[in-house]
Order: sequence, then structure tokens, then C-alpha cells
Amino acid sequence: MKFSRMATASAWLIVAAGAVAQDNASRGPATSFDDVIHRNTLAMLSEGRTTFRYDTFGDETWWGGTLRLHEAIEGSGLGGVGSGVSPKTALAVGLKVDVDALPAAVIAALEGGQVNLNDPATTLTLLRFNSVVGVTGFFNPQGTLSAVGIQCALCHSTVDDSFAPGIGRRLDGWANRDLNVGAIVALAPNLTPIADLLRVDVATVVKVLSAWGPGHFDAELPMDGKAFRPDGATAAVLIPPAFGLAGVNLHTWTGWGSVTHWNGFVANLEMHGQGTFFDPRLDDVTRFPVAAAAGFGHVRHSPDLVTARLAALHFYQLAIPAPRPPQGSFDPAAAQRGRRVFSGSGKCSSCHVPPLYTEPGWNMHAPAEVCVDDFQAGRAPDGRYRTSPLRGLWSHATGGFYHDGRFATLDAVVGHYNRCLNLGLSAQEQSDLVEFLKSL
Repeated sequence: MKFSRMATASAWLIVAAGAVAQDNASRGPATSFDDVIHRNTLAMLSEGRTTFRYDTFGDETWWGGTLRLHEAIEGSGLGGVGSGVSPKTALAVGLKVDVDALPAAVIAALEGGQVNLNDPATTLTLLRFNSVVGVTGFFNPQGTLSAVGIQCALCHSTVDDSFAPGIGRRLDGWANRDLNVGAIVALAPNLTPIADLLRVDVATVVKVLSAWGPGHFDAELPMDGKAFRPDGATAAVLIPPAFGLAGVNLHTWTGWGSVTHWNGFVANLEMHGQGTFFDPRLDDVTRFPVAAAAGFGHVRHSPDLVTARLAALHFYQLAIPAPRPPQGSFDPAAAQRGRRVFSGSGKCSSCHVPPLYTEPGWNMHAPAEVCVDDFQAGRAPDGRYRTSPLRGLWSHATGGFYHDGRFATLDAVVGHYNRCLNLGLSAQEQSDLVEFLKSL
């Protein structure tokens, strides 16, 4: 009897709820704060993606107006200087082409071998289609370049090579380990402003840039002027991925700041965008003599083309998940055994805490804790190295591991920690652990 009354009451509640919903529908869609949040989510995602892929923050005034890089891209045959940059050359230095930005006729011509990939004029055509990932061309009425600008995507996106090597669909957040930033910048006809900043001659600037190699960039060079490590190798570090950052505190190799701090740092000080940036740590003339002399800790431009973009850019980056490993790229049974090593005798999870695979909180360690030198850590304010998140590790193996690629393989990384922490792992345990890392 009680059940019957409850069922009847429930039925009436359902009918009443339906009537209320129908009445609300007749008055138009209800607006709640949840709706506001949902709309804001979609808007920020869209705005952040556009900023990441296409916003130069006004940096074309530096790359074009000051360094005149666009003249080297055009070549003397198109009003610039030198031999120019053909698509073949551009692909060789790691630039990528977004196939989705190309018209069907161009794709058909490429497939038919009817496009001259050795002609700089073809590069200009690709720039007109806004298809060169991370680079924007600005054109005169005559059709020649007046400037070029760069975006976040230049270093932190690649393509899936679905059309051809270097040509495909965008993979935002992936580190472009093919990109030779130094070789590209060294093409600029006017490197004097960089030489003046570093207080060296242009020949030294070219030597420094040429030493970087593919997949490397030195964001600290304009801060401390240290171009080479004590062992003579380049001071440039590997370009890190920009995916899988949700929940991660400090995200550069040496933990300069949060995601949005580093976005502001790079947009203003590295890309040379026109914005506002504040970091009084850069006033330290002993640690950051170049930055202190240049006033990089107190940057202001009017109009500010950076600050309004930071929130949505941050939001989009946090929405980019780490990619899953390709099927067949690891041994599932060995990876399962490796998981137990990771959380047990390997002691990996003490720092790389699942599921973030970094520490929740202050994810930084002194160089001695991980048995490496302190050169790169000493170039950052905290003097430490970050516990890197491990998801998607397989996707940025090119160039090696650690900040400078000192370990060519994951086997070498595991072997290093086995010795450093006196773990006593067997060869089988180390192999299984590698398979687990490849599975993340």
C-alpha cells in the first residue's frame, strides 16, 4: 500500500515537472549561471585556439620591421635579399603546413606534382593562405611581403603528416622538435639589434643561433647572455610540449612560473609582442644582466596587444590533452608489470604522482636530487628543475629526454635514476618500466 502511494506521488511529480518544463520552453530558453558558464567555456575555447594559432601580438614590428626576416623569405627575385626560402627549405628547417588551410585546387596541384616546391614564390602563396603553422605573412598591395609575425603555434604545434612529411592536420600543443629556430632567425638581414642587446658582434650571434639545432630554443639567452654551457655545448634547451598542463603548477623545465606567466613572458620578451609584462626578478643585475639592462621586468606598450589574450590562451592550453600512444607502440603486458615498478621499487610515483604524473603543488627539485648539473637550473629564479608530467612522453621523444636531451632514450633515463637513487632494479624491471612510460 505504501509502495502504491509512493508510485502515485512519483507519477504526479513527473507529470508536474513535465508541465513546468513545457511552460518554461514556451517562454524561451531558461538562463542560469550554469548557462553563462557553458557559453563562456565555448567562447574562451574558441578565442584561445585562435590566439594560439594565429595571434602575433603585434610582433611583426620586430620580425619584419626590425629584423626584416620577410626579406630573407622573399629572396632577391621578389624584392628581398638572398636566395629566398622555398617550401623545400622551409620544410627542411622544420616549418609545417596546415593542409586544412589549403584550397582544394592547391591540394590537387600538389598531388599532381604541379607545384614548384623550390620557388620562394610558392612560399609566399602558402603564407597568403595562412597555412604555414605559426607564421603570418603581411602583404603590400603589390603582393610582396611587408613583414612576418609568429605565433605560439610555431614552436608548440606540429602536423600529423597525413598529406606528406611536414604537411597535414594541426596537432596543437605538440613540441615541434623538427623546428630549427636558430637557423630561421639567423636568416634575418638585420641581426644588429640582437647583437646590441647581448653586447656582441653579429658574427657571434650567428654562431650562437647556428649551435641550437632542431627542436631547441634558448629563452634565457636574452636574460643572462649565457650562450653556451661550461662544456661548450649550446645552452639552448628542448622545446617542451604545451599539452597535458591542466592541474600542473610550474610548467617550464626550470619552473619560471605558471602557464599564464610563461605565456606573458614569451609573448612579450621572446616573440616581441606589444604588451605588458611585470617580473621584478629580472631586475637582478647579477643573475639577469641583459634583462636588467633592457628593463625586461617592466614592459609596457600602448596599445597592449597581449594582456587581453592571456586568459583565453591559458584556457585553451589547459584544454589540450596529452595524446594517447599509438596502438602497438608498447607491450601491454610489460607495461602492466612496469606500472607496479613505477609505484613500487622504482619509487617514480613519489614525484610523478598519478594521474598528473608530477607533484600536485610545488613541483620543483634541486639538481642534486636528480643527479644532474645545475647549469640550466641556475639560469632560473628558483635554481631548480621541474618534475615533468609524463603523459604523452612518446610524442616528444625526438631530440632526447631531460631539458637538454642529454638522455637519448627512455632506457637511458631509467638507467640514470636506477644509479642515482640506488634502486637496484633488475634489467627486466627497467625494461618493463620503460614500456609503462611509453604507454602513458
